[in-house]
Amino acid sequence: MVAPGNRRPGHSRRAQYSTFFQYLAAVVGLCIGVLLLLVSLGDSSAFAGARSSASATVAPAGQAGAKLRSDGQGWLSIIGGYFTRGSRVAKLEREVAEARVQLAEQAAVKEENARLKALLGLTESDPRPVTVTRLIGSTSSSTRRFATLGAGSRQGIKIGMAVRSPQGLVGRVLEVGPVTARVLLITDSESTIPVRRAQDGVQAYATGQGDGTLKVRLAATGINPLRKGDAIVTSGSGGLFRPNEAVAVVISLLPDGAIARPLSDPGMTEFVAVEPLYDELAAPAEAQPEAR
Repeated sequence: MVAPGNRRPGHSRRAQYSTFFQYLAAVVGLCIGVLLLLVSLGDSSAFAGARSSASATVAPAGQAGAKLRSDGQGWLSIIGGYFTRGSRVAKLEREVAEARVQLAEQAAVKEENARLKALLGLTESDPRPVTVTRLIGSTSSSTRRFATLGAGSRQGIKIGMAVRSPQGLVGRVLEVGPVTARVLLITDSESTIPVRRAQDGVQAYATGQGDGTLKVRLAATGINPLRKGDAIVTSGSGGLFRPNEAVAVVISLLPDGAIARPLSDPGMTEFVAVEPLYDELAAPAEAQPEAR
């Protein structure tokens, strides 16, 4: 049955009073709301106390909600970190490996700079070298001792030129190619160098023994004046090597000389300087008085 369109309460006074009071409450609430709105527009701080009381009332609930949100985010982070931990650890391991490689490269560059600075000091105090190059190879187990330079005739290297490192004499050029050269090391059994004791000029000859040491034989027989720790340098005799180049240190004595250890180790040397032929250096000095 369809409800009638006329919804008047009829003749029931209870229903009439209920409807009247509902309308009255709505009108009174509307008036109070308008009044409060006008008061708040006139004085914004009029209801500050009420707002503070309301905030204090709901503060515990807000704090509880905030704690729940924080705990939830923490648990979510833990769960997410559990699933992403592997990728992050792998990334950190890659970064650490890259950092180690960079650290090793920096250490190598630092060591190389130190060697180059040593060679620079060598070239500043001694005659200008023909070239400074790498020692790209050397024999260590064979009885014959040779080394290979990373420069050749194109850089001005000639047979007989002395090769030295910051520590001392390495050898002399034996063969020359366009871009490489072969060096006869001072420890080779076919190498003989005129030397002397640095402190007093006792003459001797240093011959390689093929085992990484030198045999120093005195030029004059008799009482052996050599002592352990004596420094051996080139004498300049024969015109192969210029005088006073460091060669070796005496480590043991023999009846007619001593065994010496070379100061320069080709196996531990990376850069060397190739010096001009000594007779070419001495020739201008001898010709200078005639020019005057």
